[in-house]
Amino acid sequence: MTDTGQRTDVVVVGAGRMGQGIARAFLTAGMDVTLADVKETDEDRARYRKAAEEQVMERLRPAASASGRAPRLVVCDRASAQAQLADAGVVFEAVPEVIEVKRSILSWVDAHAASDTLIASTTSTFLVTEIADLVRDPSRVLNAHWLNPADLMPLVEVSRSDRTDPAQVERMTGLLRGIGKIPVVCGPAAGYIVPRLQALVMNEAARMVEEGVATATDIDLAVRAGLGTRFSVLGPLEFIDWGGGDILYYASRYLTAQLGDRFRAPAVVEENMTTRRRGLQDHTGFYAYEPESIAAYQAGRMREFEELLRLRGPELRAEPVLSERPDPPQDGDR
Repeated sequence: MTDTGQRTDVVVVGAGRMGQGIARAFLTAGMDVTLADVKETDEDRARYRKAAEEQVMERLRPAASASGRAPRLVVCDRASAQAQLADAGVVFEAVPEVIEVKRSILSWVDAHAASDTLIASTTSTFLVTEIADLVRDPSRVLNAHWLNPADLMPLVEVSRSDRTDPAQVERMTGLLRGIGKIPVVCGPAAGYIVPRLQALVMNEAARMVEEGVATATDIDLAVRAGLGTRFSVLGPLEFIDWGGGDILYYASRYLTAQLGDRFRAPAVVEENMTTRRRGLQDHTGFYAYEPESIAAYQAGRMREFEELLRLRGPELRAEPVLSERPDPPQDGDR
C-alpha cells in the first residue's frame, strides 16, 4: 500500500518493532491504521517506509472489517502524518526510550491532534506522570505498555496518573478489548506489573546459575513445566489463596533465614495470616469465596490445568533446542 492521504482513527507514531506490532494488532482486527515514520535524519525515508510497510504486512493474516472490506495501512513520514493526526481518535507514541525524543514527538502530536484525541505512550521506562507533563492536557494521557510481539501477546498494561480522566482509561481499555487484547490497569509505578514480576524471577534464575544450584536448562525447564504452567492458570495471588497464605508465610520465613531479606514477605501476607484471611480455607484472602461455590471453582481450574497440559505435554517433553554455554575457564585452567 502507499500513502494515499486516507485519514484513519488510529495513528501509531514510530515505525520500529513496537510500532509495527501495534499496527498489525489493529489491522488484524479490521481497523485502519496510520504508521508514521518520524525519523528526521533518515536520508532515504521512502525506502525505510516501504521496508516498514512490508514488515508489518509480512505476518498479517487477511483481515476484514465488519463492512467486509480489507483494513487500510497508511505508512507516511512526519509531514504527511500531520493531516492524519488532526482526525485521529487515538495516538500511540512508540519512539525510542529517550526522554528528549519523546518530549519532541509528544509536543508535535499535541500541537496537531484534536483536543479530544487520546494520547498513549508505549514506554516501558518512563512513568505516566512524567509523560503527562509533556503535553498541555494531562487528562487525556496514559501509558499503554504492550508486550513484544505486540500483535501476538494478548496483554496490554494501561497505566494512568492521578490526572488521567477515568473516561479516557475506559476508552482505552474498551478499544483494546475490541481488538481482542486483555487490558489491565495499574497506577504510575516503576515496572508496571509484568516487568516488575519478571525482573525478580529472571534475576533469581540467574543467581541460581551463579550459585551452581542447577543448570540453565533445568531451571528453564522447571519454569516452563512447573512455575509457568501453574501461573498461566492461577495468578500468583490466586495461587496464594489456593494453597493457603499460611504456606507462603512460613516458607518466606524459612527462605529469609536461609537466603536473605529478598524473600521476606510483605506486611499484607502476615496480616492475612493473623486475621485468618488465608484463602480458600477461610473463604477469604486476596479474593472472597462463597463456600457453596468453592468446589465448582476448584473443579473448573483443574479442568483448565488438564487441558493446558494435554496441549503442552508433547512440547515440554521434547528435547531442548539450545545447548548450555560452557563454564568459563578457572584461573588454573588458563
